[in-house]
Amino acid sequence: MKNTLPLLFIIASLSACSDKPAPTESTKNLPALETLVIAPTKVAQEVKFDGVIEAINQATVSAQTSGRVLELPVDVGDFVKKGDLIVRFTDVEQKARAASAQAKFAEAQAQYTRMQDMLTKRLIAKADFDKAESAFKSAEANFKEANEGASNTAIYAPYAGIVVSRMIKVGETVAPGTPLLTGLSLEQLRAQVDIPQQHIGPVRKFKKARVLLADGKVLETSDLRIPPSADLQTHSFKVLVNLPSGDHSLFPGTLVKIAFVSGETESLLVPASAVAQRGEVNGVYVIANNTLDLRLVRLGSLTADNRYPILAGLNAGDKIAIDPIAGANAYKQAHAAKE
Repeated sequence: MKNTLPLLFIIASLSACSDKPAPTESTKNLPALETLVIAPTKVAQEVKFDGVIEAINQATVSAQTSGRVLELPVDVGDFVKKGDLIVRFTDVEQKARAASAQAKFAEAQAQYTRMQDMLTKRLIAKADFDKAESAFKSAEANFKEANEGASNTAIYAPYAGIVVSRMIKVGETVAPGTPLLTGLSLEQLRAQVDIPQQHIGPVRKFKKARVLLADGKVLETSDLRIPPSADLQTHSFKVLVNLPSGDHSLFPGTLVKIAFVSGETESLLVPASAVAQRGEVNGVYVIANNTLDLRLVRLGSLTADNRYPILAGLNAGDKIAIDPIAGANAYKQAHAAKE
């Protein structure tokens, strides 16, 4: 019995000693944070080139009939909706021709109907009926042509867009084929890019690109038009990159950066929202060894899913705070507790 009490005291003392280290002051005061463990991820390798924006729909409207310009409600720089009136000609001559053609068509149609009835009753020869049928079809074609000429005295916008040039004025007389207005649509745009021959292989293989806009917005597309041969003078390929439809605040003739997928590699990625920016310096809050620290990092280009590749500053397995504001507050609390 005498040896039992010292033995129990020793066991109790050993059990009180845990294998875990005692929490530091910073750990005691560190609030719960949403974290992310960094792991290698497959990301696309890219090559970047300058591209020039151009409109897919750009056309010059020409006169389909002769006449004097009576109405011209649009000018250079005006936006027009699809179906808006853009030019109107005098139509007296065209309407007169259409009325005359209609009268001749009605007469030929009546004669054709009579001859059809007489042929059924075998009162005329088939040759006479064929002549009446030919005259009817000729009058019908002339009537349609005259109506088309009358309708062409009013010209409407083929699509919504902007007028970029005007070649006529009110009061001028035009003939068929005379250029009138040139317009383009901003709803469907594409970029023309000259790609050197050493890069065309991967571009043709992956057929994926990102258009990097000045405001930080990124447009993804896989709608690429790659020519089968290179330019004989520059030895480069003129690739057309069709942009997604919509208003992207881009205008024909302007330059944009376009990143083409050229391969795949593994990289450490962090969400853009997890990066704390301090002027020109970037960092993330790292939780390691029961402490929280701001670690400076060097970032690559932003990916399509809004993540940054880490070029330096982090290793695989590092745990970071997803919310840099919450991380900054926790960092201040932890260090305030130490003091």
